[in-house]
Amino acid sequence: MLKKSYPYYLANQPQQPNTDLAVRDKYSGRIATRVAVPDAKTVEKAIAAAVKATTPMRNFKPWARQAVLRHCVQRFSERRDELAEALCIEAGKPIRDSAGEVTRLIETFQIAAEEAVRINGETLNLELASRLDGYHGYTKRVPLGPVSFITPFNFPLNLVAHKVAPAIAAGCPFVLKPAEKTPIGALIIGEILAETDLPKGAFSILPIDGEHASPLVEDERFKLLSFTGSQIGWDLKARAGRKKVVLELGGNAACIVDADQGSKLKHVVERLIFGAFYQSGQSCIGVQRIYAHDDIYDALKKRLVAATKKLKSGDPKKPDTFLGPMIDEAAAKRLHGWIDEAREAGGKLLCGGKREGNMLQATLMENVPADAKANRMEAFGPFALLQRYSTFDEAIAMVNDSDYGLQAGIFTDSLDHAMRAWNELDQGGVIVNDIPSFRVDSMPYGGGKLSGFGREGIRYAIEDMTEIRLMVMRES
Repeated sequence: MLKKSYPYYLANQPQQPNTDLAVRDKYSGRIATRVAVPDAKTVEKAIAAAVKATTPMRNFKPWARQAVLRHCVQRFSERRDELAEALCIEAGKPIRDSAGEVTRLIETFQIAAEEAVRINGETLNLELASRLDGYHGYTKRVPLGPVSFITPFNFPLNLVAHKVAPAIAAGCPFVLKPAEKTPIGALIIGEILAETDLPKGAFSILPIDGEHASPLVEDERFKLLSFTGSQIGWDLKARAGRKKVVLELGGNAACIVDADQGSKLKHVVERLIFGAFYQSGQSCIGVQRIYAHDDIYDALKKRLVAATKKLKSGDPKKPDTFLGPMIDEAAAKRLHGWIDEAREAGGKLLCGGKREGNMLQATLMENVPADAKANRMEAFGPFALLQRYSTFDEAIAMVNDSDYGLQAGIFTDSLDHAMRAWNELDQGGVIVNDIPSFRVDSMPYGGGKLSGFGREGIRYAIEDMTEIRLMVMRES
């Protein structure tokens, strides 16, 4: 069970001046708990504390950072069931998927613990001409200093982990704004961080609204802003000033099913169903566009429709529920409107398409016009469209006909097609023989176009949170 209320964290310490933020059970709609909300003065105190912690965090040795991260791994493991239940309630994520996200939270901190003690530099050969005899060069990576993070509602544990864990590994004090709809996971992480000997001011976790988050974007004392969320990220980048900015802004991920997959359709369908409808499709790399070759299109469609209709929806707390609620009714109404718009424009509804409150049926469509919102924009819900293609060149062009470029998938037995997809798809990642929703927390993750820029994944995030410092030494 959730606690009756949760504090925010200011300079490593819990603060409970109020219970102003009501966090609702996303399935029942009832208030599940309440959270303390900081004011503008608190935000300023958090920034000042992070600045003051810059030198202590830089001097906090790699083995000590590793010890903090390992402590988190242990405590997350001990509180696994509590974290999963909190996630199920605050995000409406089915309980088995919530348990899976807790596993990824643990793994992300484990990876960061390993990386914390191998942030290495290199030795440079500077003796490139006779005039440079006796000169030697060395580099090391040093923490940037205070960093700010803004995270979304859909993975309120693991997307927080992808910012917090590398910051600790790198030695950067941080201020985090978790999503207002799903702050509990981040606050439990804060509770566990508060058990460690991190220097005072190393972290603050503030569940503030967008109006009060401006200093996290604009304050020049921060050296990096890392934002995961919607297209508002471009506005934040414009306001961020001279600081480094990393953006992960979603996508409308496509998956190609090649002509040679006829004997493997059972497996392909299982993966496509998971990718399209896992956590009600609320994933930046959820399968939204499926392109199938003429030779296997009809068979794939038949299997997809049958499998989609079998999905069990309802209370996410029940272990056999696959499809839970969307985050709120407004999100469900928005996508339902896109589905209706696509039908009116000539798209064919294959199954689903009905909504009740924030519960939207798993929906499949075909022949959705290329300019329809359901095709061009990020659905971020339980929706996928199916389209046939005749040649591989056509499939590549259809995937690339998107304003997004995060990840794409291809099921194929052809090495040539796999390599062409990797070479020609304008995506941050290409997943061969699996869905674009695949992610391992150590790999570089991010994209281009409207999907943002920069890469997450622990080692890559640490690189963003550190800078190279050179030393040149001349033999005396």
